[in-house]
Amino acid sequence: MSLTKQTDQVKQIETGSILTPKGFQAAGIHAGLKRKRKDLGAILCEVPASVAAVYTLNQIQAAPLKVTQESIAVENKIQALVVNSGNANACTGQRGLKDAYTMRHASAQQFNIPEHLVAVTSTGVIGEYLPIEKITDGIKQLEPTSIEGAAQSFNEAILTTDTTTKQTCFQTVIDGQTISIGGVAKGSGMIHPNMATMLSFVTTDAVIDSVELQKALSSITNQTFNRITVDGDTSTNDMAVVMASGLAGNNTLTPNHPDWSSFYEALKLACESLSKQIARDGEGATKLIEVQVNGALNDEEAGKVAKQIVGSDLVKSAVFGKDANWGRIICAIGYSECKINPETIDIAIGSTMTLLQSQPLVFSEEQATAYMTDEDTVVINVDLHVGEGFGKAWGCDLTYDYVRINAGYRT
Repeated sequence: MSLTKQTDQVKQIETGSILTPKGFQAAGIHAGLKRKRKDLGAILCEVPASVAAVYTLNQIQAAPLKVTQESIAVENKIQALVVNSGNANACTGQRGLKDAYTMRHASAQQFNIPEHLVAVTSTGVIGEYLPIEKITDGIKQLEPTSIEGAAQSFNEAILTTDTTTKQTCFQTVIDGQTISIGGVAKGSGMIHPNMATMLSFVTTDAVIDSVELQKALSSITNQTFNRITVDGDTSTNDMAVVMASGLAGNNTLTPNHPDWSSFYEALKLACESLSKQIARDGEGATKLIEVQVNGALNDEEAGKVAKQIVGSDLVKSAVFGKDANWGRIICAIGYSECKINPETIDIAIGSTMTLLQSQPLVFSEEQATAYMTDEDTVVINVDLHVGEGFGKAWGCDLTYDYVRINAGYRT
């Protein structure tokens, strides 16, 4: 089921993947970091690709992020991206940094490209050294292809506690050429991005330079990846990367291009789709929660209020309990540190209005409970009536299984 709606200029390709854009190949294998499941993958581009990336704002950043940032800084391009799961290579000191460089070196040799065109990243348990011999042996087995199933193999290789793979694809037409944007992501717990354990990798065949691509991704991240939360924890390894092969044949995209808005919207929809899939797959989750805030002072404050609500443990628990407890919602609004008027707040859960101009309404508890029981996505609408700002955020309910999963994460 699609989690994001297409627009008139942009269409969603249900069967698309990171291999739909021209010029990309992928692979995913089992290298032995995990017992049985795939745990090492790569995306390879036919040519050096324009690149944009955003990283966790956690002050403790894993070694692979440092190496990837160093690679990109050389000429703002990468050609290969190699990922392992099962081990985060975080808080591993100089040895961890050396292992990340070794991972990059081995990948460059395998794909016969310069080292600075390789990005590396890791996800999994923090504080354990990489089994680097397994990594390097596994890299020698990576043979990316564009055949059916290669994208799925890569997608499987990046998962940790995820219960499902996450992918998306959108297309739009620019200068008469079809532009494709495909994406994959992993993330289920430690999700509270300023960037969170989330990884996202997006490919496109659009012609665009890295500077403009970076501006677009940075702006879109604040409206998508940074608007999701599962548990309030921001990981050491979060990263979102966009690679643009430039093989679609359009004129170079800039904000002055007449079709810039179509490209931006397609990239935003792809990132929003992945964000929702991450939130929906929160550890132990049974519901996706979407909060829409209207009438804030500005869009930034609307987004902040929305994320405050969706991140509230009490709101998340109420959704799990199918309890239309609007008091928890207005409480979260109150401590958001955003401008509000305590006398003008409206709250609805689904189609059920529970609060109007900060006055409680008589509503059908049975109807509200039925909505929260039957619907896969619980939508909370808030209107602050203090401005024109609008923003959304996504999260999930807080369940018994979240505690069970995280209590035994290393066992």
